[in-house]
Order: sequence, then structure tokens, then C-alpha cells
Amino acid sequence: MELDLELMRSASPSLSRMEFDFDAIEEEDSPFPEVRASVSNIDDPDMPAMTIRMWFVGLLLCMVSSALNVFFNFRSPAPTIVPLALLLVSYPFGKFLAFTLPINTYRVPLPHLPRRMLPLHQPSFAPFRLITNLLLPLTYPRTLEFSLNPGPWNIKEHASVYIMANVSTTSPYALNAIVVAEVFYHIKLGYWFGLTLVLATQLVGFGLAGLCRRFLVWPASMVWPQNLVACTLLNTLHAEDEDDGIGIVGYVGGGPGAKGMSRYRFFVITTLAGFVFFVLPGYLFEALSVFSFICWAAPNNVPVNQLFGVHSGLGMSVLTFDWTQISWIGSPLMVPWWAEVHIFVGFVLFYWILTPVLYYTNSWNLAYFPISANEPYDRFGNTYNVTRVLRSNDTFDEAAYNDYSPLYLPATYTITYLLAFALSTCVIVHTALYHGRTLLNGFKKIRVEKDDIHAKLMRNYPEVPDWWFLIAVGVFFSLGVVTVEVWSTDVPVWALLLSILLPITLNLLAQIIPGTLLPGKPLANMVFKSYAVQTLSAGTSFVQDLKLGHYVKVPPRATFMVQMVATTLAAFVQVGVKEWMFSNVPDICQKDQPSQLTCPHNQVFYTASAVWGLIGPTRQFGTGSIYHPHLYAIIVGAFLPLPFFFWQRRYPKSWVRYVSTPVVLNGVSYIPPATGINYSSWFAVGFVFQYLIRKKNFAWWSKFNYVLSSALDSGTVISVMLIFFTLQFPKGGKIVLNWWGNTVYTETADWNRTPFLPIPDGGVVWKGWTPVPLPTPTAT
Repeated sequence: MELDLELMRSASPSLSRMEFDFDAIEEEDSPFPEVRASVSNIDDPDMPAMTIRMWFVGLLLCMVSSALNVFFNFRSPAPTIVPLALLLVSYPFGKFLAFTLPINTYRVPLPHLPRRMLPLHQPSFAPFRLITNLLLPLTYPRTLEFSLNPGPWNIKEHASVYIMANVSTTSPYALNAIVVAEVFYHIKLGYWFGLTLVLATQLVGFGLAGLCRRFLVWPASMVWPQNLVACTLLNTLHAEDEDDGIGIVGYVGGGPGAKGMSRYRFFVITTLAGFVFFVLPGYLFEALSVFSFICWAAPNNVPVNQLFGVHSGLGMSVLTFDWTQISWIGSPLMVPWWAEVHIFVGFVLFYWILTPVLYYTNSWNLAYFPISANEPYDRFGNTYNVTRVLRSNDTFDEAAYNDYSPLYLPATYTITYLLAFALSTCVIVHTALYHGRTLLNGFKKIRVEKDDIHAKLMRNYPEVPDWWFLIAVGVFFSLGVVTVEVWSTDVPVWALLLSILLPITLNLLAQIIPGTLLPGKPLANMVFKSYAVQTLSAGTSFVQDLKLGHYVKVPPRATFMVQMVATTLAAFVQVGVKEWMFSNVPDICQKDQPSQLTCPHNQVFYTASAVWGLIGPTRQFGTGSIYHPHLYAIIVGAFLPLPFFFWQRRYPKSWVRYVSTPVVLNGVSYIPPATGINYSSWFAVGFVFQYLIRKKNFAWWSKFNYVLSSALDSGTVISVMLIFFTLQFPKGGKIVLNWWGNTVYTETADWNRTPFLPIPDGGVVWKGWTPVPLPTPTAT
């Protein structure tokens, strides 16, 4: 095929690189069956993507969704508006505009220089001739042509909206650092610090992603499976919707008058159902959300409440009727069954077995504190008061620390760090054993892999020059330098550069490095962590969208523009929403906040900043510290994949070949702020849909499963916002229904986070630490 194309170019000099014979490659397709099943191998280069209605629909939905997701980031539990939901919502929106907007083409004359300003003939003097030739094009009359309705709402416009949503709707990771600094460390930073930090952390990753596209986007072997669901849904919505006889309750047959249901009608019905139903656990009968029915029967039995509780227990009661609880760690309808089994097995092993064993034997003094919580504690059983160990310049005061208390972690938090240490080596060993050869071959193929059909079709569009992405990296890195220097974050420029050059998604490493290099500086630790984690995670999202544009044949420059514009505008909206909430919502981030805006993610971020940035890794995990044994998990993690690897080498057809130890360890990393019920109920729903229904009625599952997930998210989101702004926010949250169904769960040890053992007189004493009182000031 490439030889034929070169021969065609040789025979016809007028045939440019961007033009080639589509008929000759019509039968060519991707070498990967998953891609062939989901992605079209044809393209219409004349189909518009950068239309006015695309910008209107995309920016409106993305700005509203990004604002809502920031709001939900501070709520516990909370739904999330996922990009797939916006893909569904934008479809009727675009179809409506295509039906109602005028089809006329509008022409707006552009200003131009009068021709009489330049000589009629070329000047003989060379400098004048050069100036004349430069200005001459500016004298030509030009018009700007546009149409509000260039035709039917098409797949490229739709994909562009989804690309916007994928990079702009998620709550920025850097907001955690801003909230923690202002709420817990009382460091006032303001709107402009938040905006510059969010922009810098998001868009440096954008520039780096673009520079890597020849390795991560163009090769056919870079499949990015997450995009296949979106491509399937896009192609389904924009194809002819034939009646397949599958309705809301299954196959309805093909007899006279029997009709199935379209995906979109199903989406509307289930969205309305989710909206109406959430009013029960969200307002009328809140005990359906915190459905700790066993604890209601024994409200003062601490072990029962800790094991079966929903609020601070391990969730062995399994049941909840609140979709925000079920989908807290992600929709169980979106995660493959094999991954759900891995995650739940890890949860059972580490949180239903190991955690109670360590807790009830009082290992590391765990039993003096709640079994599950987001915040750290002092030796008196109170939430750790960081202001007591901070100097006036917001750095660590060792003398005050020795007088006050070490920092103690709840049991589930302790297990989380134990698993994080094990994961840091387990993932490296597992990757080397199972995928080392594949990675080596992949690096080789990157340089020699031939273009597949999708790469060939994309030649029809001008590529984005690398210098565009280099400018993005330079501008937003410079903005990051301005951020850390102007607001005195104690982050030197070399540390900022290091955080970007060594991007890491393991939070543990992103905290150990600044905790070691910049000890006793919690704000510096949080800013470093924000850059290190967000640069890679944002870059990954941008690369994923570049590949989606590659699959749907969105022009690369259009993808560049929608990503850049949506992310930039969303940053203004997201930081603005955060500022409004903290100025207008009373008691936000307090544990008894009436609208459940308790800031769970920020509580976790704060605890991590205190452990690594304030107290420091040496005092918390070094020799002689209470949590020093955690470091041995690094060694255990390195050996963990070995028995599974050698067993599956010895018995290739054994079920052991499906085991992935990093998934088992990392799948439970949402704890905290997630609790046991978020895993047990999530797995129960996943078992029904991803195993039973998929196995018994695959036709229904393949048509409606992902649509149902997006519908439940959408309906719940609308219901949460309506309840908040009509019933909870007005009158300071005093519009409440005070009855048994809204109070029974608050009268339990589970809700009150009651520890197993009482704090001894004088506080908890660790043999490696002895309080040293501060010297009494002498009178002068």
C-alpha cells in the first residue's frame, strides 16, 4: 500500500502528501481485533469539527460539570459527573441545535488596507520593494464565512465535546493543596495563587503529552482501551438505530408490534428514576445511605459497630441504597469483572482480615484510636493540632513536637501506608517479570512500526508542530516558577523542575522525595506533590484524548485547541467555585457540616502533608519510630509477585495466570477517604451486573450496561444539586426532617468513631518517644 502511494506521488507531482486514494485502502483495518470492533476505518475529511455549536455545547457542559465536580469533591459521599455522561447528554443537545439553528452562511467583511496606500508598480529600491510585498496581501478584500448550522450534528463535533470533558471536568488535584494550606495550616493564599497553580500543574502535562504523541498516539500498538468504549458509543449514536428487539427488561421478541428500546430512551428513563430515587437516601430517609442496620440494634457495642459500620466501620453489612456510596470508588458497572475480583480480594485480605487482627491486638497502639478515619491523632486521642508544632513561618518546631505528641494514624490509614510501601517495589518486579519482554519489543517497534489505516487517514490533516507544545511547556512551567516564588511556598526552582522531570503517580514517592529534600515544610511538600502527581495524570488524560481524536479522525489542530481552551477556562471556573464555597458555605470541612461537605479528600491530603511534610519521614518511619516496621513491606513487595509468576510458568493453564499482585495492592488505595461500605456494596453491585447479567443476558448488558452507569451518575448529580440549593443551603441548612429515619444512624458508635480502648491517663505512650516539656519562660 505504501509503495502504491509512493508510485502515485511520483506519477503525479500535483498529488500532495495529504491526498491519497481512499478506495485503495478501503479494506485495510487495524491489526488489533478490539480496535476493529470499535473504531471505523473510513473518514470524511470534509466533515466539520470546529463548529460554533460544538464550542457552545462543549464549553457549556464542561464548565457546568467542572464546577459541579469541584463541589462534589468536598462532599462525602458524592457522585461524579464522568465524561461518558456528557457524551450522552451532548448528543440530544447537538441534535436540537442542528434542527433549530438557521442553515444560512454568514459573511463578515474583514478590514483591509486601501490599495492606494501602496505604489502601483514595484519600487526599484530593495527595502521599499520588500515592504510593499509584505503589505500587499493586507490590501486584498477578505470575508469571514461561518454558519451556525453546517449540517447534521456529526461524530467529530461530538468527539470534540467528549475530548473537552475528559480533560476539564475532573476536580484539579492541586486544589487539595490550596484547601489544606488555607483550612488546616491557616496560610491565606487567595484566588490568583490557586489559579496559577492549577494552570501550571495541568498544562505542563499537556505540553509533555503532545511531545510524546509519536510514541504514545501514532503507533497502532498504542491502543488505549479506555477509548474503545467511547468510540463504540459514538459510532452507535451516529449510526442508524435499528430495532434489535431488546428492551428495558430484556429481549421482547420480534413479533408484530414488539419493539425494543433505544439507548437514549433508556438513558432518559433511568436518569429520571435515579433522580427521583436519590431523594430518599439524600434527604427524606438518610438512614438508607448509612444503612448500618446491625449497628442500630447494638448501638453501643464497639466491635460490632467497627466491623459492620458504614460511617467509620469496615462495611461488613454490605447494604446501602445510596448510589453515591456505591460509586464512591468508581462505578461498578464500568470496571471489568476480573479487576473487581482482584480489588475485592485485596480489600478482604487487608481490611476485613489483617486490619482487625492488628487493631484488636493493639499493634502500634491502634486500638486507642478509631479503626477508620481520615485525620491523624495525638497521644490524647484528639485530632492532631498542627498549629502546636508550627513556627510563625509555617515550618516544623521540633521542641514543640517533643512537648506535644507524636502523630498517630488510624488502623485503616496505617494499612494503607503499609500497602503503599509494598506496592512501590511490587509493581516494578511484576512489570519486569510479566511485561519486560513486551516493553523491550515495544520500544523497538516504536521506531519501525508501520502506519495503520488510522495513521494513514490522519495524514489528510495538518499535524500540530512540536513547537506549539514546547511553547506550552515553557509558558506554563514559567507560570509555575512565578507561583512558587511570588507566594513564598519554600519550593526552590530546582525542586519544581525535579517534580516535573520525575513525574510519579505513586503518592508515597511523591511525598517521600520532598519530605526528605525539604523537611519540615508542609506547604512545599504539598506543592511538590501536586506538580509531581498532576503532571503525569494530566498528561495521561491528554494523551488518551489525542488517541481518541486519532481514532475518530478529528483534525490534530482541532484537538489541540479544544484541549487547551477547555482546560484553561475550566481552571478559572474551578478555582472560582472553591473560593465561593469557602466564603459562603458555613462550617465547610467540619465533620458535622449539615450538607456533608466534610472535605474527605482534603482531610486525607492534610494527613499526608503532616506525616511527610511537617513531621517528616524520619520521625514517622525511621529507626526507633512507631511505624518503622512498615519499611519491611518494601522487601515483601519485591518478593510478592514471584510465587505467582513461577507457578503460572510451571502450570500455564492454571487460574494463577490471571493474578495481578499490583492490582490487588493498589485497588484498595481509595481507603481513606473511602470506607468499607464503599468496597463491599461496590463489589455486590458489580457481581450482579458484571458477572450475572453479563453471563446470563449479554445482549442486554452490551446494549445498556454503560448507559445505565452514566444515567445513574447523571440523575444522582442533578438530585444532589437540587437538594443542596433548595433544602440545605438556604437558611443555613436548617430545613431538615427530624425523624427516626434521619437520626437513628447518628446514635451509634459507628457514627461517633468510638475507639476500642480508652485513652490511658497521661495519654498514649510509645516506648520510643518521651515527652520533653518546653522550658518555662523566665520573668525579666
